[in-house]
Amino acid sequence: MPVTLQLHYYPSTAAMVPHIVLEEIGAPYQRVLVDRMQNAHKTPDYLQLNPNGLIPVLVDAELVLYETAAICLHLCDTHPEAGLAPALGTAARAHFYKWLMWLTNTLQASLIVYFYPERFVAPGNTAGAAEVKAQAEARIGGLLNQLDAELARHGGPWFAGQAYSALDAYVFTLCRWTRNFSSPAARTRPHLGPYLQRLLARPAVQRVFAAEALVPPFV
Repeated sequence: MPVTLQLHYYPSTAAMVPHIVLEEIGAPYQRVLVDRMQNAHKTPDYLQLNPNGLIPVLVDAELVLYETAAICLHLCDTHPEAGLAPALGTAARAHFYKWLMWLTNTLQASLIVYFYPERFVAPGNTAGAAEVKAQAEARIGGLLNQLDAELARHGGPWFAGQAYSALDAYVFTLCRWTRNFSSPAARTRPHLGPYLQRLLARPAVQRVFAAEALVPPFV
């Protein structure tokens, strides 16, 4: 079978989400490292793939796709046999869309503010950047509580309940980004902590961590 899928990635970025999804699907694909430390995501060649200069990008034959949530939806739709999204037209699918958009537009957006607070103040305003970062961390804490409450509400092993889905790859990746917070997702919340350990134990996640050469703490 020819390899038509290419994931342009950098370790521990949002690219981890489709990276996990691809491993769960089991379809052949090629990883293409975009060395962010060398500003490879700002080169003319990469900007032809994603004019925003952001990672990841998925190339599927003639299709070039960016935006993490869109990539995940495309992979779910083109590999329905993997069962990583509920059936179309169902209430479960509607909630899948809701949480996917919440993860990318609310939690991930808030994490970007935390990690890059200088983007939201005037150049050189270090005090302002510190305040923005502190406010972002407080907001993220409330959002993590929301994830914890959702897991408590349904009591299932995965984020959508009994069935593992692409949402789990997204929740895992974003919660991993909080591992060095004063109140990290995996160590301070009763339902998120065990849930993230279950995800960490999945073979697909273990393969992604090995491929990206990541080291502890993993979450």
